[in-house]
Amino acid sequence: MRVRQYINLYLSIIMILNSSSLSLLLNNSSASSSSSSCRLREQFSLNGMYQKGDVILGGLFEVHYFTVFPELSFTSEPQQFYCEGFDSFGFQQAQTMAFAVDEINRNPDLLPNIKLGYQLYDNCLKLGVSFRAAMSLASGREEEFLLDETCSGSPPVLGIVGDPGSTHSIAISSVLGLFRVPMVSHYATCSCLSNRGKYPSFFRTIPSDSFQVRAMIQILHRLGWTWVGLVFSDDDYGFHAARSFHSSLAESGGCVAYSQVLPKDNRPTELQRIVGEIKSSTARVVVVFSNEAYLLPLVDEVVVQNVKGLQWIASEAWTSSTVFHTPRLMPYLGGTLGIAIRRGEIPGLRDYLLNVRPDDQPANNPGKNMVKQFWEAVFGCRLEPPAGWVEAGGDVCTGQEDLSDVETDYGDVSELRPEYNVYKAVYALAHALHDLLQCVPGRGPFSGHRCASLQRLEPWQLVHYLERVNFTTDFGDRVSFDDNGDALAIYDIMNWAWLQDGSVQVENVGVIDESAPAGQELTLDVDRIFWNFESKKPPRSVCSESCPPGTRVARKKGEPVCCFDCISCAEGEVSNTTDSAECLRCPEDFWSSPERDLCIPKGVEFLSYQESLGISLMTASLLGALICAVVLGIFTRYRNTPVVKANNSELSFLLLLSLKLCFLCSLLFIGRPRLWTCQLRHAAFGISFVLCVSCILVKTMVVLAVFRTSKPGGNASLKWFGAGQQRGTVLVLTLFQAAICTAWLVSASPTPHKNTRYHIDKIVYECVVGSVAGFGALLGYIGILAFLSFLLAFLARNLPDNFNEAKFITFSMLIFCAVWISFVPAYISSPGKYADAVEIFAILASSFGLLVALFGPKCYIILLRPERNTKKALMGRATTKT
Repeated sequence: MRVRQYINLYLSIIMILNSSSLSLLLNNSSASSSSSSCRLREQFSLNGMYQKGDVILGGLFEVHYFTVFPELSFTSEPQQFYCEGFDSFGFQQAQTMAFAVDEINRNPDLLPNIKLGYQLYDNCLKLGVSFRAAMSLASGREEEFLLDETCSGSPPVLGIVGDPGSTHSIAISSVLGLFRVPMVSHYATCSCLSNRGKYPSFFRTIPSDSFQVRAMIQILHRLGWTWVGLVFSDDDYGFHAARSFHSSLAESGGCVAYSQVLPKDNRPTELQRIVGEIKSSTARVVVVFSNEAYLLPLVDEVVVQNVKGLQWIASEAWTSSTVFHTPRLMPYLGGTLGIAIRRGEIPGLRDYLLNVRPDDQPANNPGKNMVKQFWEAVFGCRLEPPAGWVEAGGDVCTGQEDLSDVETDYGDVSELRPEYNVYKAVYALAHALHDLLQCVPGRGPFSGHRCASLQRLEPWQLVHYLERVNFTTDFGDRVSFDDNGDALAIYDIMNWAWLQDGSVQVENVGVIDESAPAGQELTLDVDRIFWNFESKKPPRSVCSESCPPGTRVARKKGEPVCCFDCISCAEGEVSNTTDSAECLRCPEDFWSSPERDLCIPKGVEFLSYQESLGISLMTASLLGALICAVVLGIFTRYRNTPVVKANNSELSFLLLLSLKLCFLCSLLFIGRPRLWTCQLRHAAFGISFVLCVSCILVKTMVVLAVFRTSKPGGNASLKWFGAGQQRGTVLVLTLFQAAICTAWLVSASPTPHKNTRYHIDKIVYECVVGSVAGFGALLGYIGILAFLSFLLAFLARNLPDNFNEAKFITFSMLIFCAVWISFVPAYISSPGKYADAVEIFAILASSFGLLVALFGPKCYIILLRPERNTKKALMGRATTKT
């Protein structure tokens, strides 16, 4: 079929080249010296309407459905083609142009003193016919045209309204654009026509398909339809719309389940295959870019295969078509949503349409009178009956029949959509011509500030003004063109409501206005939409349901991006609202909820005063400190008794004080770690224990010194262990530990730390030691003093009974060393708060061991065996032993 179109186009060009009318198309060519006129050799047989005027506007409309071409024998001149199948809608559009011209002529403010005329042709829905008509408009229909040296005068037509077909407009504008003849189409929507380089003089009052596609994408997005089928016609309109739809839908996150081209020859096998694809697909939404002529055979096949449960999305080419509004088709097409051209109102148009008469056209109308053809089609009669017509029972028209007595779509002006675009196109050309004529000499837009004149008007000069036209219709719509010649994009969203009585009502359920603020272009009343489903709700049309919170999209290899699996996010990750293919890792202090849909703060773990373990350790610490205080009170009360005074009571009091500090320093390990607690806990622990062990070490040394004085020549040993030396030794040993702690805190101080290595869903607050060497020096120093105390006490274990404190010191230091030796591996292997608990336990165990071993026996004697708390008793036992 496409080859046939190009053949028809080729034949048209050949016929034009054979006539001298081509010279009229080339207005700027110089006349031949041997000829002073151009003469048409033959006229095309075209259906048309004509009105004389000072300036003529051309028009191309689809008034007939079919074109019958003669057989080509190539041995004789072919007969003229003729058209069949009268279209009242196309004729209504042609009459709308005539009405607009008449209205402008009656308007004293627009083109005063200028009478517009028109020359309208029928393209018969064929490219070849349309091209012939356009060339006839551009070159003129005069039998003879006189030439002069200047080729002055205005062109045969100032501009052309039409063609309604995209393919026709592409072919015509490709030629007329070379001469900058302006075309203003009212129905050609192909986005390719926005190419200003190829079509420099093409304008349109209907939005481009690129706008229509964006409008459809917005509707699909609003209703949540991401998985759709695509069907389009086998022409420029269909192919360009489909290409734009594919790319735009992909950008919005949607996918095309299938893409099918409607056959031009309506082959049954191809239609069956397409409907089979539609039927087997999981897509419940079908988008169709086509006119009703291509689509109707497919819908018939849909009925044959009984394919229901689909949501059809109609392009503007068939949204307003009533050919589908039948009881046979509506069970399948009911609820269709469509993009429709902006509806307008034209006051006075209906009266004008109904007052048309077949004798209104002048006798010199070039071409066949379309009004007469319309009259005969409406009333089923003949104005000029051929021979035998009356005898065969045919009616004869009088020309006075009343159109208001006949129910036709021709007089219906309730849904003026393409007609309104025709109206705006005529006014756009009129306003451009008006602005051209208002030019002030010396201030014009052309070279040398010249103005154009009607007597020597060039088509490109009118194009200049047409690009800048800007006016508002009586209906309130602004008319202007962008840099590509496209009009402002405004669409109505229509819905085919199938009523209970079987009738069809086309409802306006929304508007898409590209000039609205971003995000507000679409207005859709979903509650008013008729859904042709049992649920009376919009269908679901997705390849894969959206992944629930807590999961991510996993693409299926070899399938569209809309088809995917949902995989749960890993622990610590949540679903990503901006990129569904990836999960987001929660921040460090947060963790994923059980549903993996949001990040929640991690649980916090540290040895708290509120938990049972912390309470137990705190109680034991306070109990130890209390016992120390009680023992200190007992020793104070009985400070003058031999048991207390034996072996330097001052060291005993200092030892009790250090033990109390040991018990209390363990409280620093409980509670949320702070900088000051981390720094103080180990320093207090180290100094307290060194003070304690230093006292024990000095006491042990004193025991040995006293034993040596009991032997001959041993009095000299005691002078080195007087009270001052004992205090000094304890002080020096303690100050050395204080120096170690100070160096540690200054160089690498312990700090609080949030540890997430132990538990992925918890934050363990702990104190890091900062310097392992510092911490090791602190513990090592305590260990050295404890080992020396144990060694000396062990050597003095067999001393006489009155000096048997060495045995208790040995036992206490054995407990102390055992506790701290076992502490190291337990501390290293204990995570988080349990490491603090282990250290507290070691402090308390060693402290209790020292307290019980050193002061338990003495308190027993003081409180329970006072008879032994005498010097005689102590000395007597010593005598007995010796």
